[in-house]
Amino acid sequence: MKILANDGLANSGVVALEKAGYEVILTKVAQEQLVDYINKNNIAVLLVRSATKVRTDIIDNCPSLKIIGRGGVGMDNIDVEYAREKGIKVINTPAASSHSVAELVFAHLLGMVRFLHESNRSMPLEGDLKFKDLKKAYAGGVELKGKTLGVIGIGRIGQATAKVAIGLGMKVIAFDPYIDAVNLELEFFDHQTLFFNINTISKEEVLKQADFITLHVPAQSEYAISTKEFELMKDGVCIVNAARGGVIDEVALVKAIESGKVAKAALDVFENEPTPEIQLLMNPSLSLTPHIGAATFEAQGRIGTELATQIIDILS
Repeated sequence: MKILANDGLANSGVVALEKAGYEVILTKVAQEQLVDYINKNNIAVLLVRSATKVRTDIIDNCPSLKIIGRGGVGMDNIDVEYAREKGIKVINTPAASSHSVAELVFAHLLGMVRFLHESNRSMPLEGDLKFKDLKKAYAGGVELKGKTLGVIGIGRIGQATAKVAIGLGMKVIAFDPYIDAVNLELEFFDHQTLFFNINTISKEEVLKQADFITLHVPAQSEYAISTKEFELMKDGVCIVNAARGGVIDEVALVKAIESGKVAKAALDVFENEPTPEIQLLMNPSLSLTPHIGAATFEAQGRIGTELATQIIDILS
């Protein structure tokens, strides 16, 4: 039985699947050629990440498909319900990348409050001639400790992010329409464990109280953050989106930065991937990464193992 990992698969997953007797194909097939390739090679399992789209054309025209797997959390690039109606199993790995995304959020936050996203651009160009000027320009950093982090969406990734925040000494507040409270377990290197209970509050209160805001919500039909939400925020707030492109109104974000409402923002995801708007790419108040939230060796290893385990269980 053949498995096409069209957006790649960690070696841990490949080894587990091959050991179970399956053939794993790591060829990258262009979107418009997928239907023909799947049919010609009698592919039973199609594994994707965020790049490959699995829409009705593939689902309707590839009768050999038994499983569609998403290496990651969100499945907005897959017509999930339609596939399940057609008898195809759809699986994902919701927990495997949580901590990696959380660490990226804080890579952005720590970088922004100490101007790293700017100084890493200017030091190579002017560091030899304008060292003192740059030192003065980037001398007004702040600490995250003691500040309030607002978490919009306190599912698995939101909880992982909250844990990192607590470890840095931040106060955490959260909004989630489906969760009333979470009990966070923090495990330390010496096997000590501490628990922190967080009761969710209204979205409006989170926006009003937070010094920093991080989004961990699924793709949706309307913006989670747009003009009216920015108006509720503190002046000088910082915001991070490592969730999904399209949950922040990027036009409203640029206006909020220009007005001073938002001091800085970080984007790992964009409305127009893989071609983000130039006004975002050139904005010095934005810290940017190319959708790499889950792109760590550890997360990809967990994703590969988890996908392999689910596939083996289903097919056996």
